[in-house]
Amino acid sequence: MRARRIWLKRDDLQRTGSFKERGARHALLCLTDTERACGVIAASAGNHALGLAYHSAQLGVRVTVVMPVNAPAVKIARCRSLGAEVVLHGDSFEEALAAAHERAVSTGETSIHPFDDPRVIAGQGTMALEILEQAPGLDTIVVPVGGGGLLAGVATVVKTLRPDVRVIAVEPAAAAGFLAARRSGTPVRLDAVRTLADGLAVSCVGATTFAVAAPLVDDVVTVNEVELGEAMALLARRCGAVVEGAGAAALAAVLAGKIHGRAVVLPVCGRNIDPRMHAGILAHVDRRESPPMSIACAA
Repeated sequence: MRARRIWLKRDDLQRTGSFKERGARHALLCLTDTERACGVIAASAGNHALGLAYHSAQLGVRVTVVMPVNAPAVKIARCRSLGAEVVLHGDSFEEALAAAHERAVSTGETSIHPFDDPRVIAGQGTMALEILEQAPGLDTIVVPVGGGGLLAGVATVVKTLRPDVRVIAVEPAAAAGFLAARRSGTPVRLDAVRTLADGLAVSCVGATTFAVAAPLVDDVVTVNEVELGEAMALLARRCGAVVEGAGAAALAAVLAGKIHGRAVVLPVCGRNIDPRMHAGILAHVDRRESPPMSIACAA
């Protein structure tokens, strides 16, 4: 493994435990007065819903979130505690999205897509502005990708301000939608997307996010479920961080020797995982010697 210096961008320390509130906040701030009055609706596996719930309450906007019935219980409970109306529908994000769209048509609520929305993409790009300021010596940034909102936003900012920095996308091998789209030249719908990284379990990358990100990304790598679990365990043992699978994906790629760089930034995207699931994953990961790397955290 050639990486010598690793920075963790700790977006798991955001108020709702995920980077998703960046895009949620920006999208809400872009609403017209009429849209605000009608309220907003979104489909989400959890973190986008949390971001909307928190910031809608801050801004006085009514919000409904449609989540798959198998969404993590901790995310469902937190959304409700923040004042959002939570509707559970379907076994996948896609089924929840269809239900949210149907309701928006009938109620007039403004739909805020969790990733395929220019307002959301722009908000996610603020992470890159902070990274470039906090770690000016970086040469590589590894970005987890599900629907592609974070990747599109970060890649746009990085390649505009620091085109010399390599942008590497990482996704679960069991949900490698961006890689499939890159090979085909257009978004491709996957048959099954079951993975520990539920926040990345999207069967088809967004059309807008793919169009924005594809020309800017230098490479794409995938990580398997064992590698995700090992990264989650390392974050818990070395950093005391309880991180969900999506949040550990970038580190998993480094630990597996799939990233080559001397100054690498890894976004830790989220912490919203059921405690029992997290404990179970750690219990099944064999202890191993910590890899020879220096890890620095930036909030």
